[in-house]
Amino acid sequence: MIDEQFLPFLFICLTSFFTLTNPLGTMPVFLSMTKGMDNSQRNSILKRAIFIATVILLGFTFCGQVIFTVFGISTNGFRIAAGFIILKIGFDMLNAEYNNSKMNEEEEQSYANNITVTPLALPMLCGPGAIANGIMLMDRATNWMMIATVVGSILFIYLIAYLILRASTKLVPILGETGNNVMMRLMGLILMVIAVECFVGGVKPILVEIIKSGNGIM
Repeated sequence: MIDEQFLPFLFICLTSFFTLTNPLGTMPVFLSMTKGMDNSQRNSILKRAIFIATVILLGFTFCGQVIFTVFGISTNGFRIAAGFIILKIGFDMLNAEYNNSKMNEEEEQSYANNITVTPLALPMLCGPGAIANGIMLMDRATNWMMIATVVGSILFIYLIAYLILRASTKLVPILGETGNNVMMRLMGLILMVIAVECFVGGVKPILVEIIKSGNGIM
């Protein structure tokens, strides 16, 4: 029997990872950086970038708790910080200002010969928001089904990202500038809602603990 929390958790995983990896927003930059290359060269770069981004995100997702222990970071504190990060990204996207690469034309040209790791894999496909989201969701995973959901969502979203970017030469002209802006704003709104949930999830236990401590003193 499927847990009643499974479907909402699956929805959050898929929507948040898709929004944070932002393959639709990456398409124009990817095409610009691979301009002049044939489809086989572009596809080879894309495969390596997707693989690297997947490994990095899965690594941080599984090792998040170890990082917490080493640096003495509380889960609730990380949730609050992650909420701010994701909220900022969502706000920029809502205002159609978000651009993972933060590069001008000269910088894009300088990266043209070696873009697989930086900036394509990092930070375009696997940025701080996606990493924070992976660690946060893994912390919420209380059973093997939820853990598998997080991992499966990451793999599925990067598969979708690969397919979208591979078809970018056809999709960008179809969507146009207006379509890209509408899609970006919609994903930004969804991301801001997720960020609020993340922030509240971190603040609530802290406030409860403060209230309990206050009652104990009294």
